[in-house]
Amino acid sequence: MNCWYRFAINLIVIILISCFYVISPVHSLPSSEQVKAGDFLQMGAKNIQLGNYRKAVKDFTQAIELKSDFNLAYSNRCLANLQLEEYHNALADCTIALSFVPDNTEAYLNRGLAEYRLGNYQAAVLDNNQAIKLKPYDFRAYYNRGIANAALKNHQGAIQDYNLALTQTSQLSTSASDIYNDRGLVNLELQNLQAALLDFSKAIRLNSADDRAYFNWGCACAKNKDNWGALRDFNEVVKLNPSSAIAYVNRGVAYHNLGYSQAAIKDLQTAAAYFIDRKETIAYQRTVKLIETVQRQVARKVEIANRLGIGDWVIGNG
Repeated sequence: MNCWYRFAINLIVIILISCFYVISPVHSLPSSEQVKAGDFLQMGAKNIQLGNYRKAVKDFTQAIELKSDFNLAYSNRCLANLQLEEYHNALADCTIALSFVPDNTEAYLNRGLAEYRLGNYQAAVLDNNQAIKLKPYDFRAYYNRGIANAALKNHQGAIQDYNLALTQTSQLSTSASDIYNDRGLVNLELQNLQAALLDFSKAIRLNSADDRAYFNWGCACAKNKDNWGALRDFNEVVKLNPSSAIAYVNRGVAYHNLGYSQAAIKDLQTAAAYFIDRKETIAYQRTVKLIETVQRQVARKVEIANRLGIGDWVIGNG
């Protein structure tokens, strides 16, 4: 039985690095009307810091109503909309911000994120190209362009971007961990198993609490026929993220490949319960089919063992 490589990888949540918001000092807005606009900008920025993104959108909107060409309000409202997953609104805000200030690097970065989330991968690449022209030392643009290139199946371009991003950030940071993790995914797709394993191990070394890196490492081990290594890694995923249904599926596959059928069925049943609770019907149905496959194989083993008079021994070994 094979690991759910494609299914598993597609469920990985790619974490794009959030762009920083820019706050304009109040004293740069001289008139009383503009000072009020600046106040709303500051309140919006504060609400972003507190995670109150809808309030931030309202604050930035009020700033724009007072000052229609307020570039920073559009730029920061774009960021708030990104956090709210309002990608079309984010795209519109960043485009307006760029119409006022064409060299706004943050607007290009944020619009690139919006384009990526909307599935406009080539547009995301172009926006990050502009950000790189303006700030060639900003690793975020290389990293986000790499993720867009990976989505376009431009694997070599993605790896080059990840390599460039690594040159522009600390090798001991969690950001570097994310980059290694995503580079590992590309290497896994290219069947460069040893390179993928090395990338995932580096990601874990930098951030041992990242269940995604352990999950991807487990998939790479399984693909490399290292079922014990896969079991080790999926154990870590379950420890870090006990509700990861797909980790239970893949750990169940590893158990089955190692001959521990009862442990495999238990994990698959746990995964199925999570999937049905989340109304993930297709994943639930696929898991049920896996359970049925394992159960049929166990039944055949028991039947053969009974014929040979060693049924108790076979059942005892799972």
